[in-house]
Parts: sequence; C-alpha cells; structure tokens
Amino acid sequence: MSAVLPPELSLPVVGRTSPLAAWRRWLPGTTRLLLAWPVPLAVLLLWHIAARNEWIAPQVLPSPEAVAATFADALRSGELLDNLRISLWRVFAGFGVGLVGGLLIGTAMGLSPTFKDYVYPLFKAFAQVPVLGWLPLLMLLVGIDEALKIILIAKASLVPIALNTYKGIQNVPTRYIEVARVFRFSRWQLLSRVVFPAAAAPIWNGVRYGFTHAWLALVVVELLASSEGLGYMIVFGRQLFQLDVVLAAVVMVGLVGFVLDKMLALIETRLLRWRRAGF
Repeated sequence: MSAVLPPELSLPVVGRTSPLAAWRRWLPGTTRLLLAWPVPLAVLLLWHIAARNEWIAPQVLPSPEAVAATFADALRSGELLDNLRISLWRVFAGFGVGLVGGLLIGTAMGLSPTFKDYVYPLFKAFAQVPVLGWLPLLMLLVGIDEALKIILIAKASLVPIALNTYKGIQNVPTRYIEVARVFRFSRWQLLSRVVFPAAAAPIWNGVRYGFTHAWLALVVVELLASSEGLGYMIVFGRQLFQLDVVLAAVVMVGLVGFVLDKMLALIETRLLRWRRAGF
C-alpha cells in the first residue's frame, strides 16, 4: 500500500491552477471591459434618438446609420483606405524624424550639464510654441508640400520625447551609478547596463506621448494644408456640407489612433516586463 502523507506535508501540484484562482485573475479584466461599454453605447443611443426625432437638423447631425453607410461605401470604393495610407505615411515619417531628434537631444541634455545649460532654455521656449504657430513661417520657407507636414509632425513628437528622455536620465537613482563605479564599469557599460535600462520606462512614455502628439498634429495639418489624407476628407465633407463624410473620417481617425496606442502599450508591456521584478 502506498503511504498517504498528512495534509501539512503534502506537496503542491505544480503547473495546475485552481478554478477559483483562474476566475479571480479573469474577473478584473472582464469587469474593466464591461465597464468600458455603457458610456459609448449611451452616447450612440442618444445620437440615434436625437437624429430620429430630428432634435437637430439631419443636415447638421446625420444619423448613425447614415454615417455607417457612408463609412462602408468609402471603404468599398477605396477612398477611405487611400487617404488613410497617405496619412499613415506622413505620421510615421514625421514621427521617425521626431523620435531620432528627441532621443538625441534628450540624451545629450541628460548626460551633459554643459549641453543642457546651453540648450534647455531655448528648447523650452521652442516647446511652448504650438504646431500651428510655426505653420505660417514654414509655409513661406518650404511651401505646402509634404516637407511642411513632416516637419510639423516631427516637431510635435520631438518635444515630449526629448523632455521625457532628459527627465528619465536625470532621475536615475544615484546608488545605481555608485554601484556601477564600484564594479569599474566603463562609460559605455554604465550607459548600456545602468542608465538607459533605469530610464527605459519614462523614455517609452515619451515615445507614446510623442506618437499621440504626432497623430493629432497630422490631423490639424491636413485640415489646413493638404489635398489628401483623413484631415482633407473632413475639410472636403464640411465644404460640401456632407456631415456624414465628416463623421466617417472622424470615426476612422479615432479608431486608428486607438489601435495604434494599444499597439504601443502592448510593445511597452513586452519591452518592460522585466521591470515587474524590480530593477
């Protein structure tokens, strides 16, 4: 006969999860997902009721069904996807320039007090001017072609990336630096193994904020100086008083921005999962 261990000496079964533990892990995420739906559904219902009862003229507020039909027609014709492709190319090109510039400027300010003393006051003044403030000057310098849009998008993304990179490097705990010096790390080892890993979270936050600002700047620039893109669709629909086209383009802007932000959040979770155990 096999001996039976008393409960206090029994070994736990490795690799199995009790149904109660799995339910407890599943419940918070499901609860958050369910709580996210009532407000949007209530807004959609109110919109439907307002349009059906003509509380607002249909020419001003088309019904959700009309917007959905216009959205589907624009997808089938390829108009919406063509404009989306152009907008995505612009935002990724401008964001790429802003990302490189922001990382370089932020790193230089964080590592070199002399560089920071020279550049930081001017950079802060530069950051205070909104994107639209640079539009008239840049239109005179580079015209209204693609260069204008890329420069403005790059400016919008560069500022938060540079500032978060600078703050992240500045806030690296001093004890980390002291331990690295005890182990006689070279300057490159200090940067690659201590400074940048410790500053990774704020730097990535700057990247996310920078991309959000780049997406917003794209729409603004296309509203004012473009003949293609999602922003142009909004302007074109407004000029023809086709509010269903305007709202269809607005829906696409919101959906794409939401999806891109979620993708960045997923990348952040993968890149920084090692920080859960502490640095």
